[in-house]
Amino acid sequence: MNNETGNSCPLPSCPDHYGTMPSCAGLAVPYVPFQQNAPKKYAQEEALSNGTLFPGLNLPFHLKTEGSTLPATPLSELQALEFVVLELGMYLDTHPEDTEAFTLFKQYAAMEKAAKAAYESKFGPLTKSAAASGETYGWLKEPWPWNYEQNEVK
Repeated sequence: MNNETGNSCPLPSCPDHYGTMPSCAGLAVPYVPFQQNAPKKYAQEEALSNGTLFPGLNLPFHLKTEGSTLPATPLSELQALEFVVLELGMYLDTHPEDTEAFTLFKQYAAMEKAAKAAYESKFGPLTKSAAASGETYGWLKEPWPWNYEQNEVK
């Protein structure tokens, strides 16, 4: 099928917020947007709340609820960093030539590693394999992380 320019189903240039959609895409056909190169990015907490690092992929869905506000805790900050590292890694799987994204990936990976080490030194291991790094097995010892969040432990 040709459009008015004579090209067969070209990909128009869309603002990053809307993703890329072929002009000939049918309205009743499910569609996954193509991710553009060098897309805009949310801050790490906003990315975790929205379920994506990229505003261009945060498309409107029927009955969608807005992202929640995250509590300002060391664990939620670590989770936000881990989420951004995961999202950037998936983006780089399909856009390996994006040097800006790779630089961000390395920065966030270093931040996540440091935050994880700081969290574990203060609150204990996050995974059972991390519990193997000490002199004794310390997986099941109190206080639990949520006790800190509820101000039960000072």
